[in-house]
Amino acid sequence: MSFGAFEPISLEELTARAALQTRVDRKYVVPVGELPGILSQLGAETRVLDMGGVRAFRYESVYFDTPELTSYRMAAHARRRRFKMRTRAYVDAATAYLEVKTRGARSATVKERLEYAFDERSELNDDGLVYAHDTLDGAGFDLEPERLRRTVVTRYRRATLFVPGDGRDAHPESRATVDTQLAWELDPAVTGRGRRVETPGIAIVETKSGSRPSGVDRVLWAHGHRPSTISKYGTGLAALVPGLPANKWSRVLRRHFLPAA
Repeated sequence: MSFGAFEPISLEELTARAALQTRVDRKYVVPVGELPGILSQLGAETRVLDMGGVRAFRYESVYFDTPELTSYRMAAHARRRRFKMRTRAYVDAATAYLEVKTRGARSATVKERLEYAFDERSELNDDGLVYAHDTLDGAGFDLEPERLRRTVVTRYRRATLFVPGDGRDAHPESRATVDTQLAWELDPAVTGRGRRVETPGIAIVETKSGSRPSGVDRVLWAHGHRPSTISKYGTGLAALVPGLPANKWSRVLRRHFLPAA
């Protein structure tokens, strides 16, 4: 997928102009073949993150869960209190972070992260275990991080778009990410054997704006797309392990994941 039609924006400028700490995230599952038509309708002022001439960057996330899949089941049953833990690697830059996302009783989501050793991203090392313990304990979760193990690895390419606002609420400043070449790999320890799912025919587009929909949202709506309930960890694991409770993601699973699996 080419993003060559857009002017570039550096990581420093993107961070300065579109931090969007208070934001609404909307996710869309879009056939890859429709992306060129959607991208062509974005305004000429749209810019794409460019680092050294690269515009679609390799990402890798390693998710950790208990043997009972506590994190997965909390999300599948829409528990008010839940957590998610992963390492996120920016493969092209050879950097990684351990990220812990928690949601408390008041449904406020907090994401914290620790810079992590790139070569150790597939495991929870000593620093990671200490950080996980402190973060989960501080959020009120009675869970021993030593029980967490690798469950799923996801890999994809991500392009990041920046759409400046026009100073009016009707067209707010926003960001969007476009993930393609998506693949999920199950760790053999989960079911006794590994498994892999690839979905080359779809992209996951995520818009990030204030309370009002962004220009990217409106273009997607015009093409007949509406926000979907999808989680890279939850939906991917449900596709890899049939029989898990997955009502929350059943529609997306039937349409896009189970044929690939």
